[in-house]
Amino acid sequence: MVAYIVRRLLLLIPVLLVVGVVVFTLMHLTPGDPASVMLGRDATPEQKEALRERLGLNEPVPVQFVNWFGSALRLDFGDSLFLGMPVTEALRERAEPTVLLALYALTLSLVIAIPAGVIAAVRANSPIDRLLMVVSISGVAIPSFFFGILLILLFAVVLGWLPSGGYVNIRDDPGEHFRYMLLPTLTLGFAAAGLLARLVRSTMLDVLNEDYVRTAYSKGLAERRVVVAHALRNALIPVLTLIGISFAGMLGGAVVIEQVFNIPGMGRLLVNSVVRRDIPVVQGAVMTVAAIEVLIMLLVDILYVFVDPRIRYGAE
Repeated sequence: MVAYIVRRLLLLIPVLLVVGVVVFTLMHLTPGDPASVMLGRDATPEQKEALRERLGLNEPVPVQFVNWFGSALRLDFGDSLFLGMPVTEALRERAEPTVLLALYALTLSLVIAIPAGVIAAVRANSPIDRLLMVVSISGVAIPSFFFGILLILLFAVVLGWLPSGGYVNIRDDPGEHFRYMLLPTLTLGFAAAGLLARLVRSTMLDVLNEDYVRTAYSKGLAERRVVVAHALRNALIPVLTLIGISFAGMLGGAVVIEQVFNIPGMGRLLVNSVVRRDIPVVQGAVMTVAAIEVLIMLLVDILYVFVDPRIRYGAE
C-alpha cells in the first residue's frame, strides 16, 4: 500500500505538467498584450516594459514555462499584480470558503442520495421509486446557478428567512456562518445528490439480484441487515468513485455558486483574476485545484481497500 501511494504521488508531477502546459498555453494565446491589459490604457511604455520584465514575458516562451513550472513545484506562484500579496497567500485566504462549501455540499448530497438510492432500489418500480427518480433527474437537469437564484427568491426575498449572499467566517460566528452557507450548500449539493442517488439505485439493483443476497434472505435475516450489511457495502465501489469525482467537481462548480451568492472563495478570485488578466493568480489557482483533485482520487483509491478487502494494491 505504501509503495502504491508513493507511485501515485510521483505520478502527480506529470499530471501537473500537462495541466501546467495547458494553462500556460491558454494564457499566452489570449489576444492582447498582457502588460497592456493589466496596467490599463494610461500606462506608459516604460511601465509596460517593466511589468514584462518582472513577469519574465521578454524571455522565450519555453524558458518562461520552465521557470514558472519549476517555481510552481516549490509552491511559489509569484505575486498577484492586483492584490499586492503572494499568490500562495491569496489562495490560502480564499481556500477556506470554497473547501467548506464543497464539504457541506458533499455531506448533504450523501445524506440525501444514499438513503434515497437504497429505498428506490429496494422498492423498485413502485410509486416511491418513480418519485425519487423524478426528483433526482430534476437535480441533474436544473442548472445550479438557476436553482440558486430560485432559492434566493424564495428563502431570502419572499420569506426573508435566510441571507441572499455573503460570507461569515466560522471562527467569528458559527451560527451565522451556517445561515449564510445554507443556500449555497443546498444549491451545490442538490445536483450531486441527484446523480449519486441514481448511481446508488443502479448498483444496488445489480447487487440485490446476486445469489448471496438471496441466500441471506433465505436464512431469515432481517431486510435491513441484508440491505445495509451485505448489499450496500458491495455496491459502494462505483459510488466511491463518483463521490470523489463529485467533490472535485464541487470545487470547480463553486466558481459559479460563489458568484451567485457573493462568497469570497477561490472561485470568485479566479473569475476576477481572469477578467483582470492577473496571470500568476490564474495559473496558481488552476494548478492548486488540479493537485487537490488528483489527491482526492488517490484517497478514493485507498478507501477501496477498506470497502472491499479483496483489493490489494501492494500485490501488483
